[in-house]
Amino acid sequence: MNRYPLWKYILIVIALLFGVLYTLPNFFGESPAVQISSAKATVKVDAGATALVQQALQKAGIRQQGVFFETIGTQGSVRVRFADTDTQFKAKGVLEKELNPDPADPTYLVAFNLLPNTPAWLQSLHAFPMYLGLDLRGGVHFLMQVDTKAVMNKRLQGLQTSVRSLLVDKKVRYAGISRNGNVIDIKFRDPETRAAAKEILASQLSELVLNEAADGADLKLVATLQPQALKQTVEDAVQQNITTLSKRVNELGVAEPLIQRQGADRIVVQLPGVQDVSRAKDIIGRTATLEVRLVDESVTRGTEETAAIPFGSELFKVGKGAPVVLYKDPIITGDYISNASASFDQNQQPAVGIDLNGDGGRRMREATRNKIGKAMAIVLFEKGKGEVLTVATIRDELGARFQITGMGSAEAANDLSLLLRAGSLAAPMEIIEERTIGPQLGAENIKKGFNSTLYGFAAIAIFMVIYYQLFGFFSVFALAVNLMLLISLLSVLQATLTLPGIAAIAFTLGMAIDANVLINERIREELRSGSSPQAAIATGFDRAWATILDSNVTTLIAGLALLIFGSGPIRGFAVVHTMGILTSIFSSVFVSRGVANLWYGRKKKLTGLSIGQIWKPNA
Repeated sequence: MNRYPLWKYILIVIALLFGVLYTLPNFFGESPAVQISSAKATVKVDAGATALVQQALQKAGIRQQGVFFETIGTQGSVRVRFADTDTQFKAKGVLEKELNPDPADPTYLVAFNLLPNTPAWLQSLHAFPMYLGLDLRGGVHFLMQVDTKAVMNKRLQGLQTSVRSLLVDKKVRYAGISRNGNVIDIKFRDPETRAAAKEILASQLSELVLNEAADGADLKLVATLQPQALKQTVEDAVQQNITTLSKRVNELGVAEPLIQRQGADRIVVQLPGVQDVSRAKDIIGRTATLEVRLVDESVTRGTEETAAIPFGSELFKVGKGAPVVLYKDPIITGDYISNASASFDQNQQPAVGIDLNGDGGRRMREATRNKIGKAMAIVLFEKGKGEVLTVATIRDELGARFQITGMGSAEAANDLSLLLRAGSLAAPMEIIEERTIGPQLGAENIKKGFNSTLYGFAAIAIFMVIYYQLFGFFSVFALAVNLMLLISLLSVLQATLTLPGIAAIAFTLGMAIDANVLINERIREELRSGSSPQAAIATGFDRAWATILDSNVTTLIAGLALLIFGSGPIRGFAVVHTMGILTSIFSSVFVSRGVANLWYGRKKKLTGLSIGQIWKPNA
């Protein structure tokens, strides 16, 4: 009656092993480390950079405890672990000097970091500790508002220029083009010209809604942006800003930065472990611009660094194809680039496809019409310094869409397209909320959170063992399994633990023990009504299950609602809460009954149960 089949015990053992293995990494702590990442868009950190780092440290006689290469998104970085902070500081200075011959123009960024001390055999099983949130580790929190009005103004300015260029190219006469808020007014003298202009604009600029109107003696076309295009413009701007910010915070050496959207036009940036607010602001808010320039071929290739630079030209020493002399006047800037994507040319070789807006296409055609066979370069300007992304030969007259070929690999094409899209912020942002949390406060929060969970667990355990005796011990064991499984799941998912998350763990303990109280009281009730001990165990677990399921499902629904509609700390609480409910159902029913069956199920003549005082009505 009360015996589990073998497969159920095997499942419990597997769950226990899983819990132990993936909970362990959270107890090994962290070691001081440094992170080496690229400071230039054209220099990529790959696995080969580990050898450079090792040589630099060996040359200086600095002992390290491990060099690791990892890739996050498209960005690679090398991390080096050390025994203490003194060695960490020395290593940072040595690496900055050895890897960057020119300190004023660094190739690599060396930043302080922390690495978990998890043993290699656990890491090979992908067992890593949970990330700690800002309130537990300390760091900087920014809430940034994207200027959507500036986004729309920039888009409408581009459309206004495109309308003017199209009408001029098609030789359609107009009496004037003006903007009135989010509306572009185009005036004409006669209905035939207006009809021709409407047909041209409708075919070329599908995102515009064109309506005919009159303004005194003049006839008008009123152009407005479609609602879907309006929404997509803001959406793209926010996403581009998020991509750009993700690339920039790599310079700060943050192990697990949080950069996510909040609402329609806000971005949350959390940088755990960062205390220098001014430097974080400088890196996050800096601007970068792209320019397409023609190569000055009056300077012989190979002599750029020694030849006299002509007036109106400029020498660039950094980047792919550098050194190269370029004209100072750009053909177009990044403002004219509407999209860039990795693609393939007619020979199926990696390339980058670039889309320009109407005015950009016109400027590109005019600049390249008589420059076939000449070279042009794309330059990224950041912090006042220019870096050549690529130098390409003009094969044909270029227009609103063209390709950059000769990328060499699909990875290089992807990297360049990302830089072209996200080299600069799509829209200005304003910091509307700023918080700094010190590491000491974070350590105090961890201690208090750990103690509250520990003391809460101890109090529950003492009460359960005293009140329910052996069945109380079964309940405490199931509660420990629940806590272990919850922490292991959070570790596997690499969830970020915050103070609300610790509160959710404590809350989960209370919810989990409630299920065991229901089971124990149900077994007592069966014994009170005269059932045999074995029948009381079986019936108690079976009948308590429906009540436990109902209460947990309703609580789970509330947790999912918090997860879907909440934000920030509320979501942090909801994640741990919902996962805790799932582990609670498994441990309080499945594991608890398994232990009870293992202890009592083998006894054929069972006369009583160690479940505390059973009060009978006639007593």
